[in-house]
Amino acid sequence: MRDALTAAGARRVTRPAPLREAVFDTLVELIVNGTLRPGQHLVESELAEHLGVSRQPVREALQRLKSEGWVDLRPAQGAFVHTPTEEEAAQLLSVRAVLETHSARGAALHATEQDIARLWELQEAGVRALAADDARAIVEANAVLHGFITELAGNAVLAEMIGQVDRRVRWYYTPIARPRGKAAWNEHATLIRAIAKGDPDRAEQLMRRHTERTTDFYCKQIAAAAAEAAAG
Repeated sequence: MRDALTAAGARRVTRPAPLREAVFDTLVELIVNGTLRPGQHLVESELAEHLGVSRQPVREALQRLKSEGWVDLRPAQGAFVHTPTEEEAAQLLSVRAVLETHSARGAALHATEQDIARLWELQEAGVRALAADDARAIVEANAVLHGFITELAGNAVLAEMIGQVDRRVRWYYTPIARPRGKAAWNEHATLIRAIAKGDPDRAEQLMRRHTERTTDFYCKQIAAAAAEAAAG
């Protein structure tokens, strides 16, 4: 774990925020971006050293991470990054699909020419990240594009609900960002065209198909990994 944190340039926690909150947010981000991987043992002393804090806020953060499903605490063994199950992924991503389908419809109804130009800029950023084979950049570009579509929908409640699942969606998307990437960004381009035409029915249909394909891809990957582990 020490090597992974060092290689990722893990940032130290800044003091102004409540310390346990800052440690929690930092650890979640390290899990989301893949620095701390599913199943990885989390050692309090190493985390405290790399984050520049004492062990107490780390211990408090780990308890909260457990309660929110990011970490598993095993008796006499310690803390481990949670490994999402196929059922967990399917449930969360299906909720995301419903929410983002509404976002796409709203975006098609409200997007201006300037908004469409911005969507194409975000699309190009994703294509560049894909060409560079940079998984973290792909995940970030994907999140920004989907976030902007949500913004265009102009529904504050919808945006809040999507925001609640955003980090976990990014966590699930990280391991499939590269293998799913080319198809996903081609689907984004088709979706942008529908939004640009002001066709809410088509945009809704395309977003539903896009999110369903991502969910299927992720669940198949989990199933394959589980089968491989069982065979080994």
